[in-house]
Amino acid sequence: MTDKPVTTYIVSVFEKPNWRTVLTTKDKAKALAWAREIGDKARVEEITPKPNK
Repeated sequence: MTDKPVTTYIVSVFEKPNWRTVLTTKDKAKALAWAREIGDKARVEEITPKPNK
């Protein structure tokens, strides 16, 4: 398996007192657009799994 690990982008929103995951996607532009649409209380996290050796 020589496939590169695929990065997943998670859009979360802060609702007191916790962060809540709202959406997940493989497309960075789409994740950033969603976060912009949600507003100031949103963040985008990037998760890339480590490749198997």
